[in-house]
Amino acid sequence: MQQEFIIKQNRSSLLLFFAGWGMDKHPFVDYKPAHHDFMICYNYNTLEFDYNLISGYKQVEVVAWSMGVWVASQIMSSAIVPLGLKIAINGTMYPIDEQWGIPPAIFNGTLEGLTETTLSKFQRRMCGNTVNFKYFQSVIPQRTIDSLKSELSAIGKMYKELPPKGFDWDETYIGLNDRIFPANNQQQAWQSSKTTVTLGEESHYSQRLFTNYLEKVWIKN
Repeated sequence: MQQEFIIKQNRSSLLLFFAGWGMDKHPFVDYKPAHHDFMICYNYNTLEFDYNLISGYKQVEVVAWSMGVWVASQIMSSAIVPLGLKIAINGTMYPIDEQWGIPPAIFNGTLEGLTETTLSKFQRRMCGNTVNFKYFQSVIPQRTIDSLKSELSAIGKMYKELPPKGFDWDETYIGLNDRIFPANNQQQAWQSSKTTVTLGEESHYSQRLFTNYLEKVWIKN
């Protein structure tokens, strides 16, 4: 796993963001959370996490998206830090699951058939419409196909080997137009949890969605 500070100004609060599969800092580097340092986590070939990098903050708020929801649940369940809001976006703690995540056949098909062409098709589904896709292309991650295959393979292997970790998310956003994590599966995955679920019309990825949750979310504090 890579951990990278986007903003590091020795503020008292940290926004810790777990991105989805296939990401790096580029789609998120322009977000400016007020009064927070900002760290992004991505490239989940391993779940090795340096907790020293987030020590010393008076509050750590966690936002996770897509496959990052499972990663954050694994990582933060044992973190000894003062946690603030914990928000999951378009993902579940059971990311490869017929009823609670991405159906295994679709996950495996994505891995086995990954090429530049199929990646572009995946990104179009992820963005949902032309406006989102055009914006995403302007901030597209600088990753190779080989690195994406390696990461997705590692995620699949780790998910099979690691037991689920209990992590209490405060809020969950489910995009009803999500074509990556089916919205019905997300709703089933969260129905027995204590999290507050918000349903919206967004696709799996949208600039507006991340503006809301990476810049404005702590006004609720």
